[in-house]
Amino acid sequence: MIRTLMVDAEGRTMAGGEELIARWRESPDARLWIDMQGEPVAREREMLEAFDCHPMAIDDAHRERHPPKIEEFEGHTLILYRGISSFDADLHYTPQQMALFLGERFLLTLHPGRAQSIDRLFEQEGTVLLQRSPEHVALKIMYHSAGYYLDSLLEFENALSDLEDALTLNGSDTLMRQVIGYRSRLVKMRRLFNYHLGITQELTAYDYSHLPRNVSETLHAINDVHERFERLLTLTQMYYEICGDLVDGHISLSSHQLNITMRILTVITAVFVPLTFIAGIYGMNFVHMPELEHPYGYFMVLGLMMSIGVGLAWLFRRKGWF
Repeated sequence: MIRTLMVDAEGRTMAGGEELIARWRESPDARLWIDMQGEPVAREREMLEAFDCHPMAIDDAHRERHPPKIEEFEGHTLILYRGISSFDADLHYTPQQMALFLGERFLLTLHPGRAQSIDRLFEQEGTVLLQRSPEHVALKIMYHSAGYYLDSLLEFENALSDLEDALTLNGSDTLMRQVIGYRSRLVKMRRLFNYHLGITQELTAYDYSHLPRNVSETLHAINDVHERFERLLTLTQMYYEICGDLVDGHISLSSHQLNITMRILTVITAVFVPLTFIAGIYGMNFVHMPELEHPYGYFMVLGLMMSIGVGLAWLFRRKGWF
């Protein structure tokens, strides 16, 4: 699907398809935004070449699993951005690569599936932003996309709080597997947000001809995107550390409970070892054992064993071992 927005020199906005490209070329002051969703690679390449996009930039845009980056060419700037097609509060998300070709008077966006941030701009404020400049549209796409990440992360915070309470009250292997799954997904997200933060850091540190920092509105929009990705990275790192603390706390609690169990078993063993030793001696059945013929020998040994058991139990109780 190819859809197009155009703003002419008089500020009039038009929405349509490829037919607007010819009208854009005829008007030197017009601005154009072309969004290509799920188009064949050959068709996308044909369209990009028609706007004199660099072959290396086109190859990067069509390369699978290319890390997010920003690169400037003579006639345009390429931004590879990792957007999302779905995301829930359990951190299950499906990413999709988006390529933004930003020129002085045009913006070309490529993505294989539905992009919520682009749909939102086409339906609402896309024409207003395009009247300012194409870079405002590109930055707002990233800003809205980061907002969807942020909304789901904030929902995850509530789930993480409930999980923390459940682990504290009654930890189980099922809950631990859930926490470890969260940690794994948070690591991937942290790496992704770190790439995106690197893009905005470059935009704030270096001058790109199609994203000029000397224009106050553009610099403000860049800072907004930078702050949002900085917050996403910080939240992801914080949640990762909380999950790590939950894992460590559960292991410590399990070790403590195991130590208590082992201490009780040790006390029981310590009490019965001397009793077993005495029983073993008098169970050897030698003929010449004087105590065997004593009329009160049985009761004396039984009393000795009872005294040893009670005495050891009292000693361990005094030491607080059980």
